[in-house]
Amino acid sequence: MPADSPRRPPLMPLDEALERVLAQATPLSGRELVDTFEADGRVLMEDVVSGLQVPPQDNSAMDGYAVRAADVTSSGAVLPVTQRIAAGHAGAPLLAGSAARIFTGAPIPAGADAVVMQEDAEALDDGARVRIHAPPAKGQWVRSAGEDVTRGAVILKRGERLRAASIGLAAGIGRDRLQVSARPRVALFSTGDELVMPGETPPELMKPGAIYNSNRYFLRALLRQLGCAVTDLGIVPDQRSATLSALQSAADQHDLILTSGGVSVGEEDHIKPSVEELGALDLWQIGMKPGKPFAYGHVKRSDAIAGADRTHFVGLPGNPVSSFVTFLMLVRPFLLKLQGASEVGVASVAVRADFDWPKADKRREFLRARRNADGGLDLYPNQSSGVLTSAHWADGLVDNPAGATIAKGQLVRFIPMAEFQ
Repeated sequence: MPADSPRRPPLMPLDEALERVLAQATPLSGRELVDTFEADGRVLMEDVVSGLQVPPQDNSAMDGYAVRAADVTSSGAVLPVTQRIAAGHAGAPLLAGSAARIFTGAPIPAGADAVVMQEDAEALDDGARVRIHAPPAKGQWVRSAGEDVTRGAVILKRGERLRAASIGLAAGIGRDRLQVSARPRVALFSTGDELVMPGETPPELMKPGAIYNSNRYFLRALLRQLGCAVTDLGIVPDQRSATLSALQSAADQHDLILTSGGVSVGEEDHIKPSVEELGALDLWQIGMKPGKPFAYGHVKRSDAIAGADRTHFVGLPGNPVSSFVTFLMLVRPFLLKLQGASEVGVASVAVRADFDWPKADKRREFLRARRNADGGLDLYPNQSSGVLTSAHWADGLVDNPAGATIAKGQLVRFIPMAEFQ
């Protein structure tokens, strides 16, 4: 390298890049009251406090017979069946020396303190009496009142991202509406004369160098999974005026502009100068593989909206796996913080590698892998950043530190894809 050649800055560690991105993500001020049915994936903006206990009273965990444990001290005891109690119906107090036919979820009658499941009992005289084969312990198969939720308990906390179980929990205390963060408004567009949309041109008529725009499809899907309101602006022509117009229009109506491609150092494209003209742009070389080129900046809005005078801009690398992984590791936590989420990271687990990775890389690697029937990890054979099949095949990413090799049998850090949902 000639003495006067400029040195490239060192690669930025992924953790530092994430810290910088998150520092720019001020939570959105808007919030919505939504039907609990529609709250999946949204970020809660209130503590949800229970006004009742769940279950509201002791109830049966099994179909069987409610008894007093003291009345059945030996196998073969026979008791008269004095009542039948179904779920949703209250029974009469249980008389000493008798049993009540009871079904799962039905309230335990006063006086009873155990349930004998029907497999341990034998109905006699067409159900008028019951023989107990296994004497019950006090409290057997009884679900205690309030064992799930106590009155006054905070069952869901502000900042939680709601999932199926949390939605069910909210419904279980009678909440049909939940206050959640406003959806981030994201403008998504692509640039590049080489891009062709599926359905527009059949494979046999594709021009040399043309490729189908896969990034636009999976990025749109990822954004929607994160609760974003997505505006798909399609493919913007490779013209400076068109790029400026698309950026300004998007900035005035959105919280984030997301693009892929055209962010590598030295690449000639209209995105970089256009963002710089309308706002500011930083190009980062991140020490991650796949990934590396990443752009963060902002575009000024024509008119301040709700006190905000700028819209975030993120430019992802163009190779599909690079774009996919960079989104998961940087854009996903950024969008969650915009929604006020209290947890934006992902957890890894230690899993045995059933493969060798003998060549260390100077960058932190995210290898596409999946669990096998023996509990270990198999590696997709082609880890190229252009092989999107690897992301489809994998059920997680091996987080391999910079400069590290992997030997078969070694424990590695594995991030299941479910962590990114």
